[in-house]
Amino acid sequence: MAKSSAVFVCTSCGAQTRQFFGKCSSCGSWNSLVEQLQTAAPAADSRRRRPVPNQAEAGAGQPKRSEPIQSVGERPLQRLATGYGEFDRVLGGGLVPGSLVLLGGDPGIGKSTLLLQSCRSMAGRTSVLYVSAEESAQQVKLRWRRLAEVPGAEVTGAGGSGAEAQNLGADFQLLAETDLELVLQELEALRPAVAIIDSIQALHDAELGSAPGSVAQVRECAAALARIAKRQNTALLLVGHVTKEGMLAGPKVLEHLVDAVLTFEGDRFASHRLLRAAKNRFGATHELGVFEMRDRGLAEVTNPSELFLGGDEPSAGTATIVACEGTRPLVVELQSLVSTTSYASPRRTATGIGTNRLHQILAVLEKHLGLPLSRFDCYLAVAGGLEVEEPAADLGVAAAVVASYRDLTMPPGTVLVGELGLGGQLRPVGQLELRLGEAARLGFTRAVVPKGTGLANVAAGLGLQLLEASTVAAALVAALGVNPADDRT
Repeated sequence: MAKSSAVFVCTSCGAQTRQFFGKCSSCGSWNSLVEQLQTAAPAADSRRRRPVPNQAEAGAGQPKRSEPIQSVGERPLQRLATGYGEFDRVLGGGLVPGSLVLLGGDPGIGKSTLLLQSCRSMAGRTSVLYVSAEESAQQVKLRWRRLAEVPGAEVTGAGGSGAEAQNLGADFQLLAETDLELVLQELEALRPAVAIIDSIQALHDAELGSAPGSVAQVRECAAALARIAKRQNTALLLVGHVTKEGMLAGPKVLEHLVDAVLTFEGDRFASHRLLRAAKNRFGATHELGVFEMRDRGLAEVTNPSELFLGGDEPSAGTATIVACEGTRPLVVELQSLVSTTSYASPRRTATGIGTNRLHQILAVLEKHLGLPLSRFDCYLAVAGGLEVEEPAADLGVAAAVVASYRDLTMPPGTVLVGELGLGGQLRPVGQLELRLGEAARLGFTRAVVPKGTGLANVAAGLGLQLLEASTVAAALVAALGVNPADDRT
């Protein structure tokens, strides 16, 4: 009889140890070790192994199952459209049959709403199975009716009539179950093109003694679902929980197992939602999908720049930049407030921009422009709650800070794009032509960019006045119309 022993498993990385520690020795996470019973495996010499064919009989040096890579046949990649252009953009063009996609996000952010609305669009073209492990079938049906475009529309498998389902053209099946074995049997019987598991932490394998949501349960349930999805060529979407730190809950093995990891982000005080890809084996990881939460569900935002722009009236301490998320340019407004500090150490607060990046820009401005910013508090925010990580926003941050310090207003129709070096020089940025096209489309007339871009003719064709500068001082003079270094008080 196999003997059971206790091990401690890290909930962050899945590492195992025989002794409890406050800090995981593998990933460095604190208070992440949980106790778990483990059954000892049989001895290695008692395991049954397949007989190895004799080399003399099989032919020495002859491959058994492998083949030259040149002889491997190529298959056209047929993607399944989710019904959302923004969703397809982040996935790389749609769902790939046989792929596993992990979708994570804060509670109540709209993960189930997004997937349920996608099911409604896909069900008219292919077979879909929705496994609800957290809600009953009646609860899912109520949300389905609320999100339906036709009032009173029903869903098959949740008590809806066949005539209503036929009018919707939906091949949609709903299963409210937490037992992994029953879910696998349903997948084997239906063989759907798309399957959704909401959520992976709520599934339970009866053969394991640990509680649902533990490291062992999540790992084994995901592995079993991955095997059947690959075998049946089913596109599988898994909904995952997040921890209080905002990271995906469960072992890191889960993120390595799936083909794509998507995160659904948003401020609970704002209506827009952002969909990003942290991992994608079938597409780029820097694309961004923008949605807006409305009373009838999520709606795509085809012009997201309108969300991140302020009012029509310019104010002191604001600057406009053009950030790029993958192949999508976004015109974003930056807001800054510089005021005299009341403390020995001035405060530095940034929302949407890295605080260390703000410290670096302030040091460059003080060194090369002579502005005594070390005696002032500085607050910086990105309008709309967007996270801007690329260095192309440096020039806009510097202009917003200087404008607030000098109480200046940026001339209307001006955008700033450029990376700021430690020596005060401006560095070129990528996809500048794409950024200028987006600025011209939204009605901007002036663009301050690093020198040597070679896009003067392109900007003239777009109706933009291109102001090139090699240093941050020259760029601020061109943008604000005054020399910020003149006032050194």
